[in-house]
Amino acid sequence: MSSFIDIFAQHEWHKTKNRIYSKTAYDVQVALGSSTRTIEDFEALISPAAEPYLEEMAQLSNAITKKRFGQTIQLFIPMYLSNECQNICTYCGFSLDVDIPRKTLNDQEILSEVEVIKSLGYDHILLVTGEANNIVGVKYFQHALKLIRPHFSHISLEVQPLDQEDYELLTPFGLNTVLVYQETYNENEYKTHHPKGKKSNFLYRLDTPDRLGRAGLHKIGLGALIGLEDWRTDSFFTALHLDYLEKAYWQSKFSISFPRLRPCAGGIDLKSNMTDKELAQLICAYRIFNEEVELSLSTRESESFRNNAIKLGITNLSADSKTNPGGYANREESLEQFEICDERSGATMAKVISAQGYEPVWKDWDSVLQ
Repeated sequence: MSSFIDIFAQHEWHKTKNRIYSKTAYDVQVALGSSTRTIEDFEALISPAAEPYLEEMAQLSNAITKKRFGQTIQLFIPMYLSNECQNICTYCGFSLDVDIPRKTLNDQEILSEVEVIKSLGYDHILLVTGEANNIVGVKYFQHALKLIRPHFSHISLEVQPLDQEDYELLTPFGLNTVLVYQETYNENEYKTHHPKGKKSNFLYRLDTPDRLGRAGLHKIGLGALIGLEDWRTDSFFTALHLDYLEKAYWQSKFSISFPRLRPCAGGIDLKSNMTDKELAQLICAYRIFNEEVELSLSTRESESFRNNAIKLGITNLSADSKTNPGGYANREESLEQFEICDERSGATMAKVISAQGYEPVWKDWDSVLQ
C-alpha cells in the first residue's frame, strides 16, 4: 500500500534546504506569474528571495482567498481534555519529564467546560489532549465525543496518532476533523526532540494522515512546529505532504496550521526564529500555492498580527483559548501547555473581523450534511 513515506524518501533535508535558499528573484517572479503553481514555485515563494515581493504576494493571496472562500472567517475554540502524556518532547509543557499537576476531565468537568464554551457562542470545537494511550485512549475519546456531540456541529481532534481502525471507530461518534502535526520533517533531528515515548516513532507519525485519509475523515489538518528546525524546509515538506494527500484522498478537505513555538515549561531554545514578516510570507505562499486549503491561526500570535492576518489568506481563527484542562470552568485547575498571546474573546474577535469587512462564522456546517 503506497503512502507519503514513499514520496518523502525521495527528498533529502539538506539538499531541499539548499535548493530553497538558492532561489532567485527570477524564480519568485515566475511563481507569481504562473496560472498554476508547482511545489518548485512554493520553494521560491518561501525563500529569502521572495521577501521583497511580500506586498505583491499579500495582494494576490487576498484575491485568491476571496475568490474561493468569500470574505468569511471561521471561529473555533480549543478544549483541553487532559494534560497527561507518556512522551518526552523537548518543547512541550505537557512533556512527561516536566513536573506539573496532571489532570484528565471527568464527565461532569467535560460538561461544565461545554456549558461555558456554548455560552460564548461557539459551535466549532477542537478537543486536545496529551499523548497517553492508557489514560486518554480510544474508549475515552468515544465517551467524550458522545457527551460533546449534541452541543456542537463540528468537532475536531488533536491527540496522539491512532490506527486507521481507531479513526473508523470514532467517526460515528461525531468526529469530523483530525489535526496531526509532524512537528518536524527533519528525520535525523526528530529523535533529538522526541527521545522517549510512542511519539519517537517518526514514520508512524508521518503515516498518520494516510491512515486518516483511508478512514475517510472529513478534514485532515497538517502543520510543523515553527522554530523547531529550519522553518522554510519544514514548510516545504508540509506543502509536499499536502500536495500528495489532496491527490490521494480527494474526498477529504485539508487545513494548514502555523504553530509558532512559544515559551512553555521546560522548553528549549528555538533553532529557527521566525519574524512576523516571515510568517506573513509563509501564509501568503501557502495560499498562492493552494487555493483550496484552509489556513488556521491560533492565539499563539499577537493581537496586531492576527488582525493583519485576516486579509492575508487566513480562513480559521481560534479565540478565548485556554490551553489547560478545565481552563474555562476553573481557570486555576492546571498548567497551560503553552503561553497564550492573544487573549481577546470571541465576541471581540467577531467585531474585529466585521470591522475589516469580513463575516465571522460561528457555524460552518450541519451534521446532516455529512
